[in-house]
Amino acid sequence: MRIVAALGGNALLERGEPPESSIQEAHVIKAVRALAPLAAGNELVITHGNGPQVGMLALESAHDSAISRPYPFDVLGAQTQGMIGYWLVQELQNALPGRQTACLVSRTLVSQDDPAFTHPTKFVGQVYDEQEALVLVASQNWEIRQDGSGWRRVVPSPEPAELLDLPVIRMLLERQTIVVCSGGGGVPVMVVNGTGHARGVEAVVDKDLTASLLARQLDADVLLLLTDVAAVQDGYGTPEARPIRRATPAELRARNFPAGSMGPKIEAVCRFVEATGKPAAIGQLGDAQALLAGQVGTLIAPAHAGAQPRGRCVSRARETAMNQQKAQALTQAACILGRDDEAFRLALSQVWDAAFEEGRLAALDELQDRFCVCMK
Repeated sequence: MRIVAALGGNALLERGEPPESSIQEAHVIKAVRALAPLAAGNELVITHGNGPQVGMLALESAHDSAISRPYPFDVLGAQTQGMIGYWLVQELQNALPGRQTACLVSRTLVSQDDPAFTHPTKFVGQVYDEQEALVLVASQNWEIRQDGSGWRRVVPSPEPAELLDLPVIRMLLERQTIVVCSGGGGVPVMVVNGTGHARGVEAVVDKDLTASLLARQLDADVLLLLTDVAAVQDGYGTPEARPIRRATPAELRARNFPAGSMGPKIEAVCRFVEATGKPAAIGQLGDAQALLAGQVGTLIAPAHAGAQPRGRCVSRARETAMNQQKAQALTQAACILGRDDEAFRLALSQVWDAAFEEGRLAALDELQDRFCVCMK
């Protein structure tokens, strides 16, 4: 199975934390604990956000008296790819000795006519209070907007049009290498008219939209967006907020999500599912394995009206995990009830399959209880 997993920038540096190297490295270790099980028997591509990190570097560059002008965002983005990629590769190889892992500084082609260049929406850098934000607007000529209870810098976030290093990514995957690439959405570049030459641009490409394009062009089996929320919420921030456990792209598009945070994630998973007919999921980084199995988070799958039952609109990963759980449950139930004949296992199997067809994600012990009730 080929998996594309996208880590949120805040998964490596939580809100309000100082951007210390040691803090981020500790988060990377936790992230790799969650990611490493996904690599077992699978091809794994990891991409990551860089909002807090690129914002920190931009602030440092703006205050560096040794240079006449701050470093541009394409250069800063490449720096964060090297920094975060190094941390991830090192910890992945520590966790999976013998498995080759590589970080690729990757470029993403954008259009010079993209309207994002006149309407910046991408949050980068740390969170400021209102007074700090006003000072930075005046001193640095930044555009700053409210993000939750605080304020953050916003920069252009053009659409990813093409992944210029895709052939190299494919080559690495064919050699069973875990690939860390397209960090921060990829280094944004555009082609200069009349020359065919690429040059970097002042922008940050949304990493979720790039991950979606990457997953589509790699023919991935599943796209996982791993963040700091347990699931997509309907009515987020209101007393009526509730988690969305399963949805089709059409159902998600009918709702409103914040443009600077959850909105791009919704757009990313919808594009992937609509283009491929394969599933995507959004959930917490620490739940990566359970998210792949469809047990937690929000599963986004295509609608199959009049075709197969809703419970079957799942990834091959989830079906594999469910089959493993099924075999384990049958064995345990047989031991508990002291029976292991063919008729008994057939009856248990039918109960399990009925629950699965209903789209139920009941806990294993709950299903075992159902087995016992049915056999009394």
